[in-house]
Amino acid sequence: MGSTGRGSGSPAARSNLLVRVVAALVLVPLALGTAYWGGWPYAVFWAVGTLAVLYEWMTLVKGPGALMPWRFAGVLYAAVLFAGAMLLRSDPAYGLPAILLLFAVVWTTDIAGYFVGRAIGGAKLAPRISPGKTWAGAIGGAAAAVLAAFCVARASESPALPLLLLGLLLSVASQAGDLLESFIKRRFGAKDAGFLIPGHGGVMDRIDGFWAALLVASVIGLARGGIEAPARGLMLW
Repeated sequence: MGSTGRGSGSPAARSNLLVRVVAALVLVPLALGTAYWGGWPYAVFWAVGTLAVLYEWMTLVKGPGALMPWRFAGVLYAAVLFAGAMLLRSDPAYGLPAILLLFAVVWTTDIAGYFVGRAIGGAKLAPRISPGKTWAGAIGGAAAAVLAAFCVARASESPALPLLLLGLLLSVASQAGDLLESFIKRRFGAKDAGFLIPGHGGVMDRIDGFWAALLVASVIGLARGGIEAPARGLMLW
């Protein structure tokens, strides 16, 4: 996340921050609540999110030569989101801890990266793609994600060291997903992917890091636990 160019203490900035906080106070409990309940509430939550992402993608990609390849990529992007979320949560024993691990890693990466980056500044991570992101923010976000993964490991009685390394890997994936979306928006001249979430832009702007971390987590879970127990393969080493 980069600066809007207005002072962080300006009335406009404070108003935007308030809107973002209110939106988060609605969305975060909804995400956690449906993850806890599983079943159809969880499926409906992610089906709605997936359709929103697909809509935003198709609205975003415009112009000559952009239609077929980019629209096909959008379908794949949305399919990975829904399939990965359903796949990991399907494990009755480890599905919830696996989803909570993803939430913890991605959210702490995003929040810590933002505040550490603003506080320290310094060299840019990828100036041509996302000028607001710094190496300090990336490292701070990754460090916070490792701590979050440790907390999930203790709470779920999973081995700590593998989950620390997994937290680091998923944090890197999350930041790569954020940069991927920034690249797509720059490619099509958009500041936000959409306007469905007040103060946050589009749904894609909120799940870009989660999407990438979910993809990596799903691949690891399938490789280690198979289609029968991907969450177990992710959480137990």
